Amino acid sequence: MVHAVVGANWGDEGKGKITDMLAEQADIVIRFQGGANAGHTIVNEYGKFALHTLPSGVFHQNIMNIIGNGVALDIPKVIDEIKSLTDRNVPAPKLMVSNRAQVVMPYHKDFDAFEEERLGKASFGSTKSGIAPFYSDKFAKIGFEVCELFDDDLLKSKIEKILPEKNCILTEFYHHDPLTVDGLMNTLHEYRDMIAPYVGDVSTYLYDAIKEGKEILLEGQLGTMKDPDHGIYPMVTSSSTLAGYGAVGAGIPPYEIKDIVAVSKAYSSSVGAGDFVSEILDEAKADELRRRGGDGGEYGATTGRPRRMGWYDCVASRYGVRLQGATEVAFTVLDVLGYLDEIPVCVAYEIDGKETKDFPVTPLLNKAKPVYKTLPGWKTDIRGIKKYEDLPENCRNYIEFIEKEIGCPIKYVSNGPSRDDIIVR
Repeated sequence: MVHAVVGANWGDEGKGKITDMLAEQADIVIRFQGGANAGHTIVNEYGKFALHTLPSGVFHQNIMNIIGNGVALDIPKVIDEIKSLTDRNVPAPKLMVSNRAQVVMPYHKDFDAFEEERLGKASFGSTKSGIAPFYSDKFAKIGFEVCELFDDDLLKSKIEKILPEKNCILTEFYHHDPLTVDGLMNTLHEYRDMIAPYVGDVSTYLYDAIKEGKEILLEGQLGTMKDPDHGIYPMVTSSSTLAGYGAVGAGIPPYEIKDIVAVSKAYSSSVGAGDFVSEILDEAKADELRRRGGDGGEYGATTGRPRRMGWYDCVASRYGVRLQGATEVAFTVLDVLGYLDEIPVCVAYEIDGKETKDFPVTPLLNKAKPVYKTLPGWKTDIRGIKKYEDLPENCRNYIEFIEKEIGCPIKYVSNGPSRDDIIVR
């Protein structure tokens, strides 16, 4: 049976913890899209970890962890990430990398950084991980598949074809030194040797696993608002963040995905540029929530950047849950809100003097103002509570109010950073 864990909002919702928890019942965990531009923070018996490309099942020795064909594969970062686990006494994970995945090249990261620098204040807030240039090359059919790393004649031929274009952009547009055939061949040989032990035919492996009745978990990166088709375009990522893409990015039939858990924070946060209607504009209030948030504060797992903070946005979340096709919601970091006397919740947007509960396209989103309903806080620490009925009444009211607004059952309530800090309703 195939399950998916995806983000309902802007990313950074706590998907790593939920995947890590659900992985206890899984045989296989798959990353199906995105790259090393965003991370999942996990706290367990080994310590606190920020994973960037490795699936969140790597802490379970019985699990096969898969990097699917839809992922932007930064090979040196994957190898470094494995070492970062084993250096902290985590047993080496079982890992398979799709032979159809494509490789992030050093020039992808260079182009990403050069373009952000060129755009200045109009930049996209990129992590400079090469993601947009990588996917541009993939769909322009000039990327390098993992399977191609083992054919030198093919590699050299492809490099010779793409170099004139790359060097023209590098030298004439960005005014940097050109690339060479030998330099790129050496890089790709290094990448081949690094990744060779992990390469496999993922779609065939998954076909057999589904026939055998294995439990499979698809793990998404970022969230609905960062989807290039349905998000806050153009301030989005470059691969689909929706559960529906899980079938494509892993190589399985879409009808095999039976359950979709959309993860949503008990408040809002976002890294990078783009419209963020429920953003807390009072910097003192935003900074207090940021410092209290998550485990050690609301800072990007990959970049360390302070996240933009906001109150819970029912409009965006309802839309996010619907686009993901969620069968249930995991509600995270609820314990963080225990210091507040009252908690604003965005229940609608006002656009050109009219209220709406439907999430708008970007040009209208630019005009949207939040409409808040204020709920009473519970003013107590809820960490350690294991039963839903033991939560304070105002805390339960907050959960149930949001559940009704977003139109999807909240099954999991996370009330602390560790794997065990979870209430199943």
